Amino acid sequence: MEAGRQIRLNAFEMNAVGHIAHGLWRHPRDRATSYTDIGWWQDLARILERGLFDGLFLADVSGIYDVYKGGPETAIAHAMQVPVNDPAMLVPAMAAVTRHLGFGITANLSQEPPYLFARRMSTLDHLTRGRIAWNIVTGFLDSAARGAGQGAQMDHDARYDRADEYMDLVYKLWEASWDDDAVVSDRAAGIYARPDRVRAIHHHGRFFDLDAIHLSEPSPQRTPVLFQAGASARGLAFAATHAECIFIPTTGRGSAAALTARIRAGVAAAGRRPRDVKILASLMTVIGRTAVEAREKFEDYGRYAAAEAGLAQLAAATGIDFARFAPDEPIVVAGEAGNGIRSLVAQLGAGDDGPPTVNRLLAGMTLGGRFKPVVGTSEQVADEIAAWIAEADIDGFNLIRTVTPDCFTDVADLLVPVLQERGLYKHGYGDGTLRDRLFGQGPRPAPGHPAAALRQPETPSSPAAEDRP
Repeated sequence: MEAGRQIRLNAFEMNAVGHIAHGLWRHPRDRATSYTDIGWWQDLARILERGLFDGLFLADVSGIYDVYKGGPETAIAHAMQVPVNDPAMLVPAMAAVTRHLGFGITANLSQEPPYLFARRMSTLDHLTRGRIAWNIVTGFLDSAARGAGQGAQMDHDARYDRADEYMDLVYKLWEASWDDDAVVSDRAAGIYARPDRVRAIHHHGRFFDLDAIHLSEPSPQRTPVLFQAGASARGLAFAATHAECIFIPTTGRGSAAALTARIRAGVAAAGRRPRDVKILASLMTVIGRTAVEAREKFEDYGRYAAAEAGLAQLAAATGIDFARFAPDEPIVVAGEAGNGIRSLVAQLGAGDDGPPTVNRLLAGMTLGGRFKPVVGTSEQVADEIAAWIAEADIDGFNLIRTVTPDCFTDVADLLVPVLQERGLYKHGYGDGTLRDRLFGQGPRPAPGHPAAALRQPETPSSPAAEDRP
């Protein structure tokens, strides 16, 4: 890890009872069932800002996991990301009680009309003073497609073709509809905005038609910070073009290093600087003040885990109903990729112990999901984090919720001080927008990004870039 490079940490949450560590909502100390209480989210935001987290990343789904056993019963019984509320609605409440914490929300562009979605993100960017990010997803659940009036999801690669056009359209709305000097707020003249500095966007493509002016005046970042996860060939091509932060599967430091190298090469091939993208892995931690305490805490958490719910989530993500296999029957996945998450299907291939089985999958879901937690003292967890950063060349982690808020309090109060002592973590927030703090290059997308190419040329009356809000 080069000198001066600091780790990025996001809390990985969801506006729901259950997220990834299924069953832990039943733990006596867990407060996930307070997800409908705005005060709970404000309390969490304060904890994260105290711990100098870069952001709160909110996952989302717009359908129900109904592949396992051919229906939604397992998901409903275990609160397996259902019920789930809109993540965007949480952001203004949490922004009101914080000054620096960033907020990344997941939104499925297969279900979101681009014209109104662009306004929603501009609104959130205004209300947070430039602290908003968007996790771009194309969706994989047929139940979500049916909820949007579609018979099924589009083909995997076709979803990304549509997504490329969607991004082109929202970039035009955010970056090209209003000039930087359009808003003058001239009370004496009675002119709020100059019509000659505002223009309609005319877009007529394969998937979208639009002739309209963006409804919002320019926000601090204009284009939100762009997050994306996708490890298939088509997903990586999309990410190399559009994403500023990329989530990668946590399958081991060696495979992560190879994937990171592929991503950075793809970013360069897309005409962007490789370090203009932050690469993040997922991490689940169980931290104790001693190794014994950490192990006891892990075993305590494990008593509440619902491994079958984790299996049901994996079934929906891959499109494979594992209930059709006997417990020790080899799971053959050849030709099963379909429209699910192809990188997950690939991970189910035969390992050192042979093909996976249901029992092996369940045994690996010690905390109700497929992520293996790092269990230990803050020093031991810091060792693991430092090894990942150095060996896999990643930039940071999404920290997966276990028992909440304890899991994030432990990071803020126990882990962060150790990382700071080692020079791996910041001692305070920098100035500016979320993009400023992540990249140190101003509030707007970096040169080479497709959104940057759509900026209107400066006019004599335009404020200098460093003077813009």
